[in-house]
Amino acid sequence: MKKAFNLFMLLLLIMIPLLTACNSEGTSNEPGDDANSGDSGDKHKIGILAPAVTHGWVAAVAYHAEARAKELGDEIEYQIQTSSNAEEMTSQLDDLMTWGAEAIVAFPQWEGMEVPIQRALDAGIEVVNFDIVIDAEGVYRVAGDNEDMGVQGAKYIVDKIGTEGNVVVLEVPTSGSVSELRTKGFVDTMKEIAPDMNLLTYATQFTREDGLKDFADILTSNAKIDAVYSLDDETSIGVLQAIRESGRTDIKVVTGGGGMQEYFKMMPENEDLWIQSALYSPAMVKDAVDVALKVLKGEDVEMETIIPTTVVDRDNYEEFLDAGSPY
Repeated sequence: MKKAFNLFMLLLLIMIPLLTACNSEGTSNEPGDDANSGDSGDKHKIGILAPAVTHGWVAAVAYHAEARAKELGDEIEYQIQTSSNAEEMTSQLDDLMTWGAEAIVAFPQWEGMEVPIQRALDAGIEVVNFDIVIDAEGVYRVAGDNEDMGVQGAKYIVDKIGTEGNVVVLEVPTSGSVSELRTKGFVDTMKEIAPDMNLLTYATQFTREDGLKDFADILTSNAKIDAVYSLDDETSIGVLQAIRESGRTDIKVVTGGGGMQEYFKMMPENEDLWIQSALYSPAMVKDAVDVALKVLKGEDVEMETIIPTTVVDRDNYEEFLDAGSPY
């Protein structure tokens, strides 16, 4: 009997701490004791959709978007997805909706994104588009002033060569509203301030390889060119290489757009050729992330935030050099 009692007491002493431990799991009477409680329950969930890296500027967009999301880590949870086409971006948008995104910052470079973005909006998700204009009701937008970039390009060329001459216009139809607006601003302004200017329009892409290849052909087809209205710094680097390899000295101005460090450093290299960029920094995407958070907080936000154009050339390029920039 005594042995049985001793055995019972021994088992009881073993079981008491185990029962106490089991009862304490998953419960807490003290605020902040649970590792998953506190700030995480108050954080807003923001998804970021960007194109895969096909262009230095695009790479910098994803970089700056994620950098800003990390800076806001006390206020938001985020997921960033990159895609190669509209179908892939649509699938990723669906994934973000399933994840529970309250807002999505999107950089939809391809046609066909209107329907999936409208579907997200109809589901009550806030959408902030960066750069691109699409036909979706209720979408916020943050962008540089694409049309004004064209306006400033036209004024710059006229300032350097006068009101008459042959100007090659390198549009990029596949970039949608970006090319449409920049080209419109340029052409409309030229008609107003230099109606006798001869505009020669060609299609290209936002890559230096296409700029080189296409402009080499354009040089062969045109014996006299006074200026080049290029929409993008990457394209312009290819254009400058084609000019250099051809030995042509008739071209006096090459414009660009974006804000590429490599392009800035080329600006002082040739005193006979003005190299210009209409600053359109990829860091503007940080403003798009900020807009998404403000909307989720219930703050008053304009549906469209347009960031003014800044012109960069050899007179002021040093002000815009940034050794830490990925673009």
